[in-house]
Amino acid sequence: VQLQASGGGLVQTGGSLRLSCAASGRTSSIVPMGWFRQAPGKEREVVTLINWSDDSTYYVGSVKGRFTISRDNAKIAVYLQMNNLKPEDTAVYYCAGRTYRHGRYTLSLFPDEYDVWGQGTLVTVSS
Repeated sequence: VQLQASGGGLVQTGGSLRLSCAASGRTSSIVPMGWFRQAPGKEREVVTLINWSDDSTYYVGSVKGRFTISRDNAKIAVYLQMNNLKPEDTAVYYCAGRTYRHGRYTLSLFPDEYDVWGQGTLVTVSS
């Protein structure tokens, strides 16, 4: 299975972008669960996640109220609508996928617990 991410780009402060991530290949039980990001010189951090078993979501505090995650069952895809972007949102955004365990999907804040990663898409917010 592969995760194909798209939608990054350059925007000004206050602008919006929408990221997409779709699974392809032999998808089996792996689905895209959400997004992490990594800024230069920093560790990869979780941004937002969505649980395919119960639709629960997680947002890191710095993006609450500005970012919205959603999913499409038919396309096996997740989307990230980013509004009111700030320079500190500048990073490479990675889509992360995970298989279900013990019969259900669960969210994890730790990158090491994801099974598949997209190629990364760069988001640059200018001040």
